[in-house]
Amino acid sequence: MELRYFQYFQVVAEELHFRRAAERLFISQPGLSRQILQLEEELGVRLFDRHSRRVELTPAGRYLHERTTLWLRDLDQTIANTRLTGQGLRGHLRIGYIGSAMQQTIPALLLAVKETYPDVHVSLRELENPAQVLALQNRELDLGFVRMERVPAPLVARPVLEDTFSLVLPEGYPLTAEEFTGLAALRHEPFILFEPAYSESYYENVMQLFDDAGFTPTLSHSTVNASSIYRLVANGFGLAIVPTILREGYAMPVKFIELTQVPQRTTLRVVWDGENEDALLGNVLGLL
Repeated sequence: MELRYFQYFQVVAEELHFRRAAERLFISQPGLSRQILQLEEELGVRLFDRHSRRVELTPAGRYLHERTTLWLRDLDQTIANTRLTGQGLRGHLRIGYIGSAMQQTIPALLLAVKETYPDVHVSLRELENPAQVLALQNRELDLGFVRMERVPAPLVARPVLEDTFSLVLPEGYPLTAEEFTGLAALRHEPFILFEPAYSESYYENVMQLFDDAGFTPTLSHSTVNASSIYRLVANGFGLAIVPTILREGYAMPVKFIELTQVPQRTTLRVVWDGENEDALLGNVLGLL
């Protein structure tokens, strides 16, 4: 039982006239009649009552016409969507990210995707850097945003945004940006930092700030969450160092001093599986 049987049946059911239906289908009338007879034989029912001057659908024919209209329409839509998916114009994109990527990069990317590829659905998962790498390796994510210098092959990482570091102090701390002379003056203060597991390369970059200032900091707490860091700072548990982009989006009783005079920078990178040839992924990377 072939798909064309049902396509032929649909045209005859619409025309209720074999000659006109054959003309629409660009086949001979005898050939069309044979196809409909074969369909009836396969189904074991009559679909048409054939009279000398007219053709009518039987009750079985009316039912089949109703159902076939629906699933042929769905098949047409499926074929169209398959083409769009193959061209990367529709589909489902799974993105992992660390919190700082949500300040600017992710919202800008989502707006661009919505404008350029309105049929693309995006799902988001906030994950630590190592968890994103593992999810990408397991094909549970299509794209990630991390603060890592290197990722294992076949993953590929490219820089998206380079940022300075900022010192985080309680709102009432007696030090202003104009008075700040360097981290060395804060050697006796405890510090709150992102955990090394957050990203070893990021942690080493931050520790290099202290090495250049000539001391090893006393760590009072460590976490992977920026809002937790700010709450700890606000409550006097220590000072902190974060990417400057994390100044945005938080209403906390803390203040920031941007460390513009140090050479260290922190880079947000986009990472994906270099062996993933999905067209949608390529299109979104092009937008990014």
